[in-house]
Amino acid sequence: MSQCKLWVYVEHHDGVISEASLELMGKARELSAAPGWKVAAVLLGEEVKPLSEELLSYGADQVLTGRHAMLGEYQTPAHTQAMFQAVKEHKPEVLLVAATAMGVDLAARLAARLRTGLSAHCVDLELNETGDLLAVVPGWGGSVMAKISCPKARPQMATVQPGVFELAQKTGPKGEALELSFELGEKDQPYRIVDKVADPPAQSALDSAEVVVAGGWGVGNQKDWKLVQDLATALGGAVGATRPPVDEGWAREDQMIGTSGRSVSPKLYIGVAVSGNAHHLVGVKNPALAIGINQDPKAAIFDICDIGLVGDAKEIVSALLEQIR
Repeated sequence: MSQCKLWVYVEHHDGVISEASLELMGKARELSAAPGWKVAAVLLGEEVKPLSEELLSYGADQVLTGRHAMLGEYQTPAHTQAMFQAVKEHKPEVLLVAATAMGVDLAARLAARLRTGLSAHCVDLELNETGDLLAVVPGWGGSVMAKISCPKARPQMATVQPGVFELAQKTGPKGEALELSFELGEKDQPYRIVDKVADPPAQSALDSAEVVVAGGWGVGNQKDWKLVQDLATALGGAVGATRPPVDEGWAREDQMIGTSGRSVSPKLYIGVAVSGNAHHLVGVKNPALAIGINQDPKAAIFDICDIGLVGDAKEIVSALLEQIR
């Protein structure tokens, strides 16, 4: 029986642990201090021993490894069933999952099967001395931050936006690896994965970009959106967006920053015609320098900016590009 009450589900692909999971490992170690709990990393797969050893070096008190041929590639039924049996046997108090495509799929199904609550797309977490988890979630279109809890059901579950927390730092192996036991049958593998096709990686990923130029609804149209792209290119940065440009087709979905998109921590953030709604800004984490461009002098974006440029975004960006070039 695992003695760890705080679990982190660890996502991995092609033998590499997801950075989003390592962020949760770092936060879990921080959270565990108040109630004095131990932290377990839960690792499912077919051959995951090397990853198990790596997780111990990131400060896991235990790595709970579940190995099975059906878990070689992620499939919702098999992974949900394996996690369900593990949770029922070991009874953790808290289970954290990264809010990736895979994570949200698994967490929702698992929470329903366990008949417990799930705080989704969290941007912060708190854990008090009595073991009650408080999840910080944007609400009302991002205009407020709500703290929610599920005190009467266990485990307390939450999915957390990638990029919200710092990556865990290696501390050297101190914990132990334990094998999970569970049974999987034909009903847990209703389909087979016969091939995988990956999209080519973006030239400048938002997750690691030192310069991010984000455009908002105020850019106006597809033609003027090119100015946002040109500014990012001129500065050697990446293009980000609020939700409206994505909905309009000016930007890709993987360029969206905020509660439903990515979190960024650039050295330089420039918000072009971005109003400054909390739904977007919650995804902008402590830039070294923040610049806002908006024709409304009362726009909320200026509340978080070091430099505010009031005026027509098209004219200002065009002037900036001329000077940069």
